[in-house]
Amino acid sequence: MIFRRLVIMLAFGVSGMLFAGSASSETPVERHGALRVESGRLVDQSGSPVVLRGMSLYWSQWGGHYYNAAAVRHLKSDWNVTVVRAAIAVDFDGYLANPEVEMAKAEAVIEAAIAEGLYVIVDWHAHEPHPAAAAAFFERIAAKYGEHPNLIYEVYNEPLRTHGWAEVVRPFHMVVVPAIRAIDPDNLIVAGTPTWSQDVDIAAADPLPFTNIAYTLHFYAGTHRQELRDKALRAMELGAALFVTEWGTSEATGDGILDEAETRLWWEFMETHKLSHLNWSIMDKDETAAALLPGAPGTGPWTDDMLTPSGVFVRQMLREMNP
Repeated sequence: MIFRRLVIMLAFGVSGMLFAGSASSETPVERHGALRVESGRLVDQSGSPVVLRGMSLYWSQWGGHYYNAAAVRHLKSDWNVTVVRAAIAVDFDGYLANPEVEMAKAEAVIEAAIAEGLYVIVDWHAHEPHPAAAAAFFERIAAKYGEHPNLIYEVYNEPLRTHGWAEVVRPFHMVVVPAIRAIDPDNLIVAGTPTWSQDVDIAAADPLPFTNIAYTLHFYAGTHRQELRDKALRAMELGAALFVTEWGTSEATGDGILDEAETRLWWEFMETHKLSHLNWSIMDKDETAAALLPGAPGTGPWTDDMLTPSGVFVRQMLREMNP
């Protein structure tokens, strides 16, 4: 066990003893500033490659009790995250049914992240596209917060397998990305890809004609293995920048086995290729991928006995790998 831990830490080029539980006085945004894509890689204000590591919140209409400043503050101070993700639900009684309610949740997380100096992904958390509604949503976000380098737009979470790149997904992005860029020409946009954001190679072969674009890669370690890493490699060979906005320790259902061995392979892959990533999810749900046990308070703090096995595992990784 000690040998395996040493190998993992050496592979990542960090020391768990040095970083565990520590926090730099300089915030992530102070350290890295405005992010951009350069030569297929995410870089910071100085042009140096940057890897953000953090946590995604759960579907906003069901996990909204964690969409608050205290939860974001605890994730920064105790989990050492450098990025958080607001998964703004679109369907299933989400934004389309209750736009002001869900917008308020997005704004609460954005403002908390700005106050804490964290990067924040605003995610159009949908399987169906809804391009006009998405464009209006992101125009409003960009107009209010686009001047802040903290902001990252994730414009289409997980297109379905039946939503082809050429037929559905690329046309969606051709509506939504220009709407954002008309207001915010600078901040990073992450574009979803078909088959629940796994077909990054297909997107990379027919890239969007915009600057500062990365493509969404999602995986769940208990289901997605070397074949998906191979697709990611093909996409990067074609020049695409990838961003893992959602990944889980579990099977693709969010439940089933907690696959530590495959998760470690993914961590090594992401660190080797400088891919930023966020774990799914901060939620007190009785499922493998949830980080919190049922009843964990919405505002934190979350003690060790409130964490699931996945939560313990991921929190330790974040504390070791984020300075």
